[in-house]
Amino acid sequence: MAIDPPLSQGVGYGVVVGVGALFAFGMILTTYLLKRYQHENITSEEFSTAGRSVKTGLIASAVVSSWTWAATLLQSSAVAYKYGVSGPFWYASGATVQIILFATIAIELKKRAPDAHTFLEVVRARYGPIGHAVFMCFGFFTNILVTAMLLTGGSATVNALTGMHPVAACFLLPLGVIIYTLFGGIRATFLTDYIHTVVILVIILVFTFSTYATNADLGSPGKVWELLQTAALDHPVSGNAEGSYLTMRSKEGAIFFVINIVGNFGTVFLDNGYWNKAIAASPASALPGYVLGGVAWFAIPWLCATTMGLAALSLENTPAFPTYPNRMDPADVSAGLALPYASIALLGKGGAAATLILIFMAVTSASSAELIAVSSIGTYDIYKTYINPKASDRRLIAISHSCVILYGFAMAAFSVGLHYAGVSMGYLYLLMGVIISSAVIPATLTLMWSKQNLLAATLSPVLGLACSLIAWLVTASKQNDGVLTVDTTGANDPMLAGNVVALLSPIIFVPILTLIGGSQNYDWESMKNIKQASTVIDDTPAVDYSEEDLNESSNPISVKELQAEAEALSLQKASKIARILTVFMAISFLVLWPMPMYGTKYVFSKKFFTGWVVVGIIWIWISVVLVGIYPLWEGKGAMLHMAKGIWRDITGQRKRTNINRTNVVEAVESENSVADEAQYSAGAASKEKL
Repeated sequence: MAIDPPLSQGVGYGVVVGVGALFAFGMILTTYLLKRYQHENITSEEFSTAGRSVKTGLIASAVVSSWTWAATLLQSSAVAYKYGVSGPFWYASGATVQIILFATIAIELKKRAPDAHTFLEVVRARYGPIGHAVFMCFGFFTNILVTAMLLTGGSATVNALTGMHPVAACFLLPLGVIIYTLFGGIRATFLTDYIHTVVILVIILVFTFSTYATNADLGSPGKVWELLQTAALDHPVSGNAEGSYLTMRSKEGAIFFVINIVGNFGTVFLDNGYWNKAIAASPASALPGYVLGGVAWFAIPWLCATTMGLAALSLENTPAFPTYPNRMDPADVSAGLALPYASIALLGKGGAAATLILIFMAVTSASSAELIAVSSIGTYDIYKTYINPKASDRRLIAISHSCVILYGFAMAAFSVGLHYAGVSMGYLYLLMGVIISSAVIPATLTLMWSKQNLLAATLSPVLGLACSLIAWLVTASKQNDGVLTVDTTGANDPMLAGNVVALLSPIIFVPILTLIGGSQNYDWESMKNIKQASTVIDDTPAVDYSEEDLNESSNPISVKELQAEAEALSLQKASKIARILTVFMAISFLVLWPMPMYGTKYVFSKKFFTGWVVVGIIWIWISVVLVGIYPLWEGKGAMLHMAKGIWRDITGQRKRTNINRTNVVEAVESENSVADEAQYSAGAASKEKL
């Protein structure tokens, strides 16, 4: 059922174009400041890996931002509307586990291939061009599905709130992202991810306190509980204990949970964007960054959906609700409009504006990560590997920029096609596991098991995909007398069959194919031989360094060597910790917490529901500390250094010396050589004395 948009098209264009332009200008300015005061030139290496030096706080905030898609907010609220309190929890736990488990894989990547730019380079180092091509296809499938979900969900929401045409939204939403990604590379995604995350957290807190504290129709968890009781009497949920919205015992919710957890394994383990972040992290930051990011992220879909999905249920019988006196149309629910409708009922035009900004932030932050992911593949896995292995740094930068532009606009056009085909964000979310999850286990074993051979690595994903498509379509056909449409193939049972077969079929294929082809007994050495791209740019212009900068920039080579040894030991220790920690947290989220409530068919009392909400609120404040405050504390030194540099410029105290980068490097190397000789002589003298 269409509603009259609460905001004008002018507001829609103002946010989508204006805020996008503001972010683009901010990143251009930030890139200039980093170059001037931190001496960070955007080489191809810097564009794709951020110097492999990003700290824990920014890694955590980037994980939260990249994993907070439009679907995180919209789909989680939709399943809360359909299944009650179980939906938000199953969404959050079924997507947090993958991030936490990925911490283990991230450590293995840092340990086994320290100079890789993409996960696909690692695959090629082990399996050659054939394995490389297979996993590249699954990587592209993942990026395309994720980006399509972002744009279809975002454009539907913008259209519902402002009346802006979905086609215009599909093309304009990624425009600002393309611009600031071009200028700042992956570092731009980290910095903008932080801003996006903070804004998203603030808006969720506004919605939460409106629903559970200040709203005239709701105003407390107890009042929401009473209205949910009434809703269960008016339209009980089939498959839920007592038909209630206040129980974890939900048949359809459990089916969604399985689909959710299977699909999200693919979108984490096969999305080069997450590998990019692991590569960009400093060795000491990879494990805590992903673990803290996963813990902080859990509260976002859990509390947001527990607030907005249940608010939609509670308020749809009030005149303030956009579809009153009717319930939401199932197509609107699938499109993710439970959250926008609830925000309008709660806060009127202010709620609509907040939702518009919220979805804009979610779409653009995750889109930036996808642009970098595809750009890295295009640059290093296609162009540098197969077209021009001796490409200069400037050429690699040009290819990276071209990939960002081409992919951004190609996905906008593809999303327009999906809109006219009637394919919604909810459909794509359920479908993604069917298409990509057959490559999850082979990809993981590439870094974790030395026995998997080329035959198993390349054939098991392809065979798994064939089996998952058959299971999906045959189930849909059997349930609907041979009729295959978007509606029939998008039902829970066909999607469940396809997702489960996709993820689990390699458990059969990999051992059989490994036995047929013989164990590989891989020694991991070829992964260590992956080299960084040259960062030398022959025509790099001279950079202005102040005397203070030269004094602060000394970084002896001997110190770097010691750091490398320390990092190797740190990664070895982190690998053991990661395996124990991730298994414990996965069991906690998937078994220890939810299963007792599911098994006992417990229906929440008013006091229990109030406690449930309070825990969510406390948790999201912890998220604010982890990804809002901690990154600022961690980066205070760099920010202070930059502030001093700006102040010296403003006050005219900065003494500039025009020194070419190459001369600076040569001078430091010469100084290091002298220091090393002195250190060697001192060591020899000490041995003679002994």
